[in-house]
Order: sequence, then structure tokens, then C-alpha cells
Amino acid sequence: MSEADFQGRNVLVTGGSRGIGRACCERLARAGANVAVNYHGNREAAEETARRVIAAGAEAVTVQCNVADEDAVQTMVTQINEQLGPIDMLVNNAGVFEYVTPETTSPDHWRRTIDVNLTGTYLVTWAVKDQMIERNFGRIVNMSSISALRSRPYGIAYAASKAAVIAFTKSASVALVEHNIRMNAVAPGLIETEIIDDVDQATIDRIVGETPMKRIGQADEIADVVHFLLSEASRFMIGQCLVASGGRVMLP
Repeated sequence: MSEADFQGRNVLVTGGSRGIGRACCERLARAGANVAVNYHGNREAAEETARRVIAAGAEAVTVQCNVADEDAVQTMVTQINEQLGPIDMLVNNAGVFEYVTPETTSPDHWRRTIDVNLTGTYLVTWAVKDQMIERNFGRIVNMSSISALRSRPYGIAYAASKAAVIAFTKSASVALVEHNIRMNAVAPGLIETEIIDDVDQATIDRIVGETPMKRIGQADEIADVVHFLLSEASRFMIGQCLVASGGRVMLP
């Protein structure tokens, strides 16, 4: 794959201000894409991501939006269209994670998690799909998790939301492929980002011990997988979920 294989393409990365989202923004900018960096609350972090995109030689805009808010999503897409142009590629990365016990899994926690991780993925996809259909081109990657593939008694809502993202990817990819829109998903394992800040060190050490590669993954390693799925190197793939977990989870 060329370092400029996305030249002239516009990509929206939700949750692009930090962690895996920021790594995706930087990786795709190096590949030539112009990047819309979505963020929910941390404007300063989003602007830092945008600076990195520009340093890589691409255009960047930052757009504030709660992806669980339908009206806000529509406004975000309109803003990107006006500032960058039509959206060619989408990375549905925005997500929330709370490490909670079964006893403290409340209806509010459940709704918040499902609204952002699952409904947000649907809302942003549906907000961009018509322009992709009109142009007969689209590439979409949805961020799932290995929590979708293993039992997670201390993350029930999160696991359910990420399993549903895989189901959404399978069904929506078949519905959209006739319009030259390819959709796939990624299921990362434990990645060194701020999302694990509330996880105690003993738990992290246990997870590393269960991982055949004996280490935590890095955000740029997931960004490389996202780049592959958006690129023409994966042109015969739709509806797939690629696991990147250091061997902690292996699919047949």
C-alpha cells in the first residue's frame, strides 16, 4: 500500500481526539486523506490531533458532536461537507467504557453505553451513507472489541454494545455493498489508551499474563488495521471483524 493511497479522500473519525481515534487520524493523514476529527468534550485534544494531521501534510477540521444525538450528527456531517467536501470514508471509533460490577450496572449506565457505542455507530453511518451511495463509493470501519467475543461480567453493557456493533457490521455491509460501500470492523484487545485509566494495575497485569504476546497493544497498531480495511488491499472483504489482541482471542 502506498503512503498516499488515500490522496484526495475525506475521512471522518469519530472519537478522534485521543487514543485509537487520534492514531487513526494520523495514520490516514499520512496515507493522504483529509481528516475530520470528531470529539465530544475535549476540544484541546481534538485540536492537537488536527495539528498532527496538518503536520502530516493533510487538511483537518475539528467537529464537536455527541454521536448519540441524531440532530447533532446531522449538523456535524453538514459542517464537514461544507469545510472538506463529501465524506468518502468513516471510522466509527467514538465509544464509552466503564468498568463496573454487575451490582452497579444501572439502567442509566446501560443506556449511556448503548447510546454511544451502538446507536452512535448507526446514526453516523446513516448520516453519511446517502452521499456515499450517490457517489458510488464508501469505506467504513466500525470499532468493536474482544469484549464482544468473551464474557465480561464487569462490563456487561460494554460487551453487549460491542457485540451488537459486529452484528450491525455484518448486516449493514451486505445492504450497502451494491453501492460500492465496504464495511468491516476491528476488535482490539487491551490497548494502552486513556480508556483503561480506571482499570486497576492488578487487572491489567492479569490480562497481560493471559496474552500470548505478553504485552499491551498500542494505538498505532490498531490504526494500521483500520488503514488496511479502508484501503483497496482489503477489496474482497465485507462484514468481517478483524481481531487484534496479541493472541488473547483467536477466531476460527
